[in-house]
Amino acid sequence: MKKNIKWLLLVSLTFMACNNDESDAPAEVPVVPGSAVFTKYVALGDSFAAGYSDNALFKKGQEGAYTNILAQQFVAAGGGAFATPFMNDNIGGLLLGGNVIAGTRLYFIGETLSPTNVPGKPTTEVTSHLTGTFGNLGVPGAKSFHLLAAGYGNVAGVATGAANPYFARFSSAPGTTVLADAIAQDPTFFSLFIGGNDVLAYATSGGTGKDQTGNMNLATYGSSDITDPTVFASVFNNLVTGLTAKGAKGVVANLPYITALPYFTTVPYNPLTPKILGGGNEAVGKATIQALNAQLYGPLKQALTAFNAGDRINLLSETATNLPLLIKDESLTNLSVQLTAAFTPTLGAQTAAFYGAVFGQARQAKATDLVVLTTRPDIGTAPTAANSGLGIAPPAPLNKFGITYPLQDKHVLIPTEAAEVKKATDAYNVTIETVAKEKGLAFVDTRATLTQLASGGIRFGNFTMSSSFATGGAFSLDGVHPSARGYGLIANIFIDAINAKYGSTLRRVDLALYPIQFPQVIQ
Repeated sequence: MKKNIKWLLLVSLTFMACNNDESDAPAEVPVVPGSAVFTKYVALGDSFAAGYSDNALFKKGQEGAYTNILAQQFVAAGGGAFATPFMNDNIGGLLLGGNVIAGTRLYFIGETLSPTNVPGKPTTEVTSHLTGTFGNLGVPGAKSFHLLAAGYGNVAGVATGAANPYFARFSSAPGTTVLADAIAQDPTFFSLFIGGNDVLAYATSGGTGKDQTGNMNLATYGSSDITDPTVFASVFNNLVTGLTAKGAKGVVANLPYITALPYFTTVPYNPLTPKILGGGNEAVGKATIQALNAQLYGPLKQALTAFNAGDRINLLSETATNLPLLIKDESLTNLSVQLTAAFTPTLGAQTAAFYGAVFGQARQAKATDLVVLTTRPDIGTAPTAANSGLGIAPPAPLNKFGITYPLQDKHVLIPTEAAEVKKATDAYNVTIETVAKEKGLAFVDTRATLTQLASGGIRFGNFTMSSSFATGGAFSLDGVHPSARGYGLIANIFIDAINAKYGSTLRRVDLALYPIQFPQVIQ
């Protein structure tokens, strides 16, 4: 009997302990909207808002866009339906009148770090217009002022570049604007993340465009130009004024320094080694270095030194493991005439003129030069008439990009160009943060997030995300756009900002549930 009483007492204590544990556990905070109203959410932006990834727009990528994730999290706080203008398939790409105008998405083959396009032909035809109203108004390729441009969704203007093929698929009318399509839905809440493309095309092209600071005439802008900060300020103010006219609340985001993206940080300025120069044979590579020093680098340095520019070229070391690339720097004084005169006695007038034209602004790359991701397959290859910068295919031995022939403007973002990108970005960000404060909007600091990703990474659970190409987990294979996990991270920092501003309790998403890469075939 005593034993039974003891057992009953133990069982009773056990139940009490269990009950105490449950009562002490923190209760899950209920999801509430706070002062925000998520009933009708619209998202304005560019490729990030659309879910662009791996250099294409495709259904699975769109499903994981930060805007779509936000809409899903809003549901628990009273959010309504959120429609996305989905592509037809998971290979990406676009057709216009049956002709391919945008290629398929990228993926990895095996262990290689050289992504390739998914095989197949796109099935999304721009002229097959979608019907209905779409909450996701993210338009890949859109600059800030494009959101106010009438006719930007007119399919008739796609072929000439006057309209955007992605917006043309779902615009409400040929002459509408992205902003007008947003306002027509009477949104109660909006997100606006725009401005990246106002500097991105300039940077990814290696600075081949023009910095239009001081020029307010949009009709004179090229596709790779930097938008004037005053133009951006006017556009951004107009966008937010229109979106908040009926009392809608929202969230805006500033812009990261895009030069911290893997597109600009993956290819080193000094990737050459004796083994690489020797085609895998180090002994051959050392002999190649000796020949380069004797026949090209040495004579160039001697001639340039006479013109007080000897620091542009140094002899290559046979023992160094990281030798710099040869590049063209259009910010340098052009010494073509001087080099032509210096080489004429030994090379003859015609060959000397060629040397002058090729090396007049040549120098070896430095750590401050950003070799763009798409340059990697060009290193060591033969320039063509189309990409040599001279309109001809240079003869051997001056026919190896980055080694005996300078990489061109499009291959490298030099420091002066990177400074122009930063200056414009800083100006845009002042506008964005100022407008956010004036209008009482939630503000997301994406610049700080990318800086953290590029400086050691962001840890969650057992994972660490960084901006390293392919392996870091935050960015897709195009080196610019986020991976699915990267979009999840963006959604979380947007949620944090919304909760902080409006007193809502939206739940973050588990980043471990989002992949860092997509396979060739997406089920």
